[in-house]
Amino acid sequence: MIGRVGLLLVLLIATTVTIGAETTTLKGVNRNAYATMMYMGTPRDYEFYVATRVMLRSLTRLGVEADLVVIASLDVPLRWVQTLEQEDGAKVVRVKNLNNPYCINPNWRFKLTLNKLYAWSLVNYDRVVMLDADNLFLQKTDELFQCGQFCAVFINPCIFHTGLFVLQPSKKVFNEMIHEIEIGRENQDGADQGFIGGHFPDLLDRPMFHPPLNGTQLQGSYRLPLGYQMDASYYYLKLHWSVPCGPNSVITFPGAPWLKPWYWWSWPVLPLGIQWHEQRRLTVGYGAEMIAVLIQSIFYLGIIAVTRLARPNLSKLCYRHDDSKSAFLLRTGLKLIAIWSILAAYTVPFFVIPCTVHPLVGWSLYLLGSFSLSCITVNVFLLPMLPVLVPWVGILGALLVMAYPWYNDGVVRAMAVFTYAFCASPALWMALVKIKCSLHVSLEREGFLPKISESIAPAGSNKLY
Repeated sequence: MIGRVGLLLVLLIATTVTIGAETTTLKGVNRNAYATMMYMGTPRDYEFYVATRVMLRSLTRLGVEADLVVIASLDVPLRWVQTLEQEDGAKVVRVKNLNNPYCINPNWRFKLTLNKLYAWSLVNYDRVVMLDADNLFLQKTDELFQCGQFCAVFINPCIFHTGLFVLQPSKKVFNEMIHEIEIGRENQDGADQGFIGGHFPDLLDRPMFHPPLNGTQLQGSYRLPLGYQMDASYYYLKLHWSVPCGPNSVITFPGAPWLKPWYWWSWPVLPLGIQWHEQRRLTVGYGAEMIAVLIQSIFYLGIIAVTRLARPNLSKLCYRHDDSKSAFLLRTGLKLIAIWSILAAYTVPFFVIPCTVHPLVGWSLYLLGSFSLSCITVNVFLLPMLPVLVPWVGILGALLVMAYPWYNDGVVRAMAVFTYAFCASPALWMALVKIKCSLHVSLEREGFLPKISESIAPAGSNKLY
């Protein structure tokens, strides 16, 4: 009897341990995933890599209960893949680029977006939320995994947006889509949005998604509320969110690629840029760009120091009046060079700054760089400092006007910027006139080009001291 009781206890303990182990295993496996894609071949590959990392880290920070998957083409650098896996906690799926028969221009930035179709091949998951890298998550959105076989948001009244959509992975659907590509099925825009829209043409007639309170998973197709894909342009009109449909959970930036929020110049031109950079500051950080920022800062400060020490004393220079044709041509050429030098002082720093630094760092470095290069132009062409720096002051003022945080709405903000530009225009014009007059005087000074002046001077010319 005692032996039977002991045997039962052993079996009970073994069963408990087995069930506990199975439960632990199930808890460690996520049935759903947030997925995005990466591919190479555009001028902005690195920027989208940074954007992908920030989005993945922000999802982790929100505590989503799902895997993070990156569908990466085979040519994505291995170091990027390792960073995504080891530092960002993503599962990287390497895929071969899908041929896009609708692409005419080989440099078209959407030519490889059909790789998004690989999301349907992730059959290890019940539901996948497919994302573009330019999504900014404001709150957790795990309720999307309760949606049906396909769900998307209609930003355009008649065309749904593929920057975020929910799908049920299926090899059958994936193979059907690949077959449609091979036979050249009609595609309105030649990219992923037109193709997927053609595969689900009746989504507009489907009901709106409302997550069941009991957590059950729905079947079929649904329209997602606009709050899951809030177009950033909606914000710029009111300067606050007022989207009545669904939770205000995700911001998307579907505009021009050079105004994506990760570029330092996007703020304060677009007010939401600083919000994306705040997400980056809290997640990935800016360590990759700070070495270049430090080198440029030291370089510009060195230029300022040298130009101030080498500033010529104009009171000790004399000038020669010469009306010969060769002297006129020389002065005209030098005036053009001087004007182009001033323009270069305000454009070159813009293009050498790492494009994904924080806006405050980017604009500070730009102002420092343009000031230092302006100092070179002032020294070389013996110009007065203030007129040359009028554009610098104007740019700083425009940034302050745009960054002012207490406008009632976007219309008032736009009017303030327009008024500032209107009032600043006369000052800019007077500075240009002053620079022109100063160039005329400085190019006649013997201290500027004395040897040329002497060689082209006629016998009867006069020196004025």
